[in-house]
Amino acid sequence: MHHAGTAAVLGDLSGFRQEFYRCLTGRADALFELCDAALCADGPVTSLVELSLEPEHRRGHGSLYEGLNHGGVDVGKFRNVVARQRIPRCDDGRIVLAIDVSHWLRPDANTSPERLFCHTYARGKGQAQMIPGWPYSFVAALEPGRTSWTAILDAVRVHPSDEHTDLAATQLRAVVQALVAAGHWREGDPEIWIVGDSGYDGPRLAFLLADLPVGVLVRMRSDRVLAFPAPPRAPGALGRGKRHGARFEFKDPHTWPTPAHSTTTDTTRYGAAHARSWDRLHPTLTRTGSWTDHKGQLPIMEGTVIRLHVDRLPGTGTPKPLWLWHCATATTTGQMDRLWQMFLRRFDLEHTFRFLKQTLGWTTPRLRAPEAADRWTWLVIAAHTQLRLARHLVEDLPRPWERHPATPARLSPARVRRGFRRVRQTTVSPTNPPKPSRPGPGRPTGSRNSHPAPLHDPGKPAKTDIKT
Repeated sequence: MHHAGTAAVLGDLSGFRQEFYRCLTGRADALFELCDAALCADGPVTSLVELSLEPEHRRGHGSLYEGLNHGGVDVGKFRNVVARQRIPRCDDGRIVLAIDVSHWLRPDANTSPERLFCHTYARGKGQAQMIPGWPYSFVAALEPGRTSWTAILDAVRVHPSDEHTDLAATQLRAVVQALVAAGHWREGDPEIWIVGDSGYDGPRLAFLLADLPVGVLVRMRSDRVLAFPAPPRAPGALGRGKRHGARFEFKDPHTWPTPAHSTTTDTTRYGAAHARSWDRLHPTLTRTGSWTDHKGQLPIMEGTVIRLHVDRLPGTGTPKPLWLWHCATATTTGQMDRLWQMFLRRFDLEHTFRFLKQTLGWTTPRLRAPEAADRWTWLVIAAHTQLRLARHLVEDLPRPWERHPATPARLSPARVRRGFRRVRQTTVSPTNPPKPSRPGPGRPTGSRNSHPAPLHDPGKPAKTDIKT
């Protein structure tokens, strides 16, 4: 990169660091230096107290925990700061957002409130477990090619009283509005695509976000049954007309009519990818779950169903077909191929989760209060954003077994982090120097804790109907 470009990127990084510091409303110096210590540590973060020994953290370990337990982060302001940074786009200029949940498991934290039972996978078929923890919903912008980078834009901890899809809609609305306010989307631009897994109710998301310039693409379970539009009403017919037409069962090929589009694409990783699509399919909604309190007649949410089948999946046996639902109708062949290819980019978010947990130590601390966990989560997001902004600034420091030299586009987040300490020395550090202090006396020797922490049971609260 030429000198002018390097200066511009360095200015963006320094500007982000200053704006991030202004979003810290309490214990700002301790929290900011804790974030820098996590960025510049030589290896993966295995303990918070070990970060206090890094040269970037100029304060004691007591201030580290004071910052996490009693500090402050203006989340709304920081969300807008992150949205103003560079956002990856597709070749046609489209922004693609992926939403997914990652779990901070806390099985032994009986004194930690607001834990939920988190679905976790284990080795072997049928070995999934439900483990107490804090689930976090992340929204990230995806890059078009195969990469381990995503742009994390927001994170919200799922509370026991939250409904999964409604929470996702509220979170996505805030992110999209922040992107529009930052000028990343203007009138006439391609609509923003939202990609989600089968845990999200796609028609419900499309209904709640209908006033925004977005399109929803979600995976559906292979046992779903949808319906075609109702047939035209016969002249002179009495009674209420049908709302749903012929059934479309994912498991029964006899219910599949001739597809609207059918393509075969050769891929290097999956072999031949066979895609077929059917137009104007909708689920038959009932007043359960998210639709329980819906006022008026339940809507008909029509969309396009795509069935994707590949020849092989690396490391697995016979691949199963993938069923996708898109909120738009009358899609073309080219749009169908772009949709399923963009959905496969959603799995790049799994690389981001792995990096946050295994390298930046997102789920490493054993914090008791969920509010402290929220503060640490936003520090990790700030660290990941700084690494993304510094991709074209760091000098690659490869291990002997790694391929080098690597272009900035090929550098992984872990390799960028190795060289971030040198980049940090050229950026702005808005923190104030530490003041000399003496540690407190602590609890007297031999005394016992007279105020034990209360115990909290994990899981959603039971719904009870109280009649007076």
